[in-house]
Amino acid sequence: MDAFFASVELLRYPQLKGLPVVIGGGRRKEDDVLARLREAYPERDWSGDTLDRIPVDFFPRLAGYTGRGVATTATYAARQFGVGSAMGLMKAAKLCPQAILLPVDFDEVRRISRLFKSTIAEIAPLVEDRGVDEVYIDFTDVPGGQREGGRVLARLIQKSIFQATGLTCSIGVAPNKLIAKMASEFNKPNGISIVNEDDLEEKIWPLPCRKINGVGPKADEKLQSHGIHTIGELAARERAWLVETFGKSYGAWLFEVSWGRDERPVVTESEPVSMSRETTFERDLHAVRDRAELGAVFTRLCEQVAADLQRKGYAGKTIGIKLRYDNFQSVTRDITIDSFTADAATIRRHAGLCLKRVDLSRRLRLLGVRVGKLVKPGTDANQPSRYSETHPKTPRDKATDAHTDLLFPELD
Repeated sequence: MDAFFASVELLRYPQLKGLPVVIGGGRRKEDDVLARLREAYPERDWSGDTLDRIPVDFFPRLAGYTGRGVATTATYAARQFGVGSAMGLMKAAKLCPQAILLPVDFDEVRRISRLFKSTIAEIAPLVEDRGVDEVYIDFTDVPGGQREGGRVLARLIQKSIFQATGLTCSIGVAPNKLIAKMASEFNKPNGISIVNEDDLEEKIWPLPCRKINGVGPKADEKLQSHGIHTIGELAARERAWLVETFGKSYGAWLFEVSWGRDERPVVTESEPVSMSRETTFERDLHAVRDRAELGAVFTRLCEQVAADLQRKGYAGKTIGIKLRYDNFQSVTRDITIDSFTADAATIRRHAGLCLKRVDLSRRLRLLGVRVGKLVKPGTDANQPSRYSETHPKTPRDKATDAHTDLLFPELD
């Protein structure tokens, strides 16, 4: 989907189309918007049906933004200034201060996500969900799927999604998932790109290695240190050299993908490995001085993970935490308990024990809670019939920091 989170907001605020808009920094609360409107324009009758009449000048700008918010996405008008997803909003404010800042409406995003995916499934039922705004589709056995190299079916999908949601998408058609992913970025927004097997040298090899889904910043930095900047330069290296330099598994994979090879099928159903919730604080928090606030956030995260598990019908037995300190260093700790659980109190208790194994004398930027080793209750032969209330196994490292006891006195 094209700039999905931003496009969802533009359905609500069509007066912002064509303007630089950045989505992020918080969760949308429509009542707050209406309250501010009624205060600013008391002579008008404001409701959820009149949001398209809000004057453009009413919307907040990025200029002068201070805080820890991160951009979820940006309209293409904002991207022209260098603003992108996962960018800190303070940096985005320097690049495009005139951009309008809107919070995320996750409920509406999820609703439209389900709608566009169900629309696709009616046309081509072999669909692999890759998150809220992206899917892989297998055209192979769809009637008409091979016409014009897949372009006819791609156009039908674009048209059907637009009719159902009012939003556009970009589609890459290729022999496999690896190249289709890259091709989907070629002609955004609302584009269709066809890449055949014999197009590799012309269309894929000139691309930077970072365009390969699976080559991250560190791997790219190492590749560049060896003079490898493009996929074509990567393909020119011998497999043995790549294995020696990058390891047996990753080196072999780099060789294969540089030649456009990918045998992964479109997977219509997959089980999640874990579920997690995390939050980045607006200001750095300390376990002692901000004890009440941190404790409340911690409890809320545990409750949210538990609710996610229960809603989706899972339970897990590995419970962990994630911290990011004020110097951006991240640490994780986890513990595996004897039985599966989706109970908030159980998750909080064991996640709290994990917190006793980390340094809480430093200020915190981020806190997260995770539950892994998931199963669906009743599907595991070794799973007890009720959720766990047992004590965990003894962890390898124990806390020496008394700050945890102050923040979580129930753990004493």
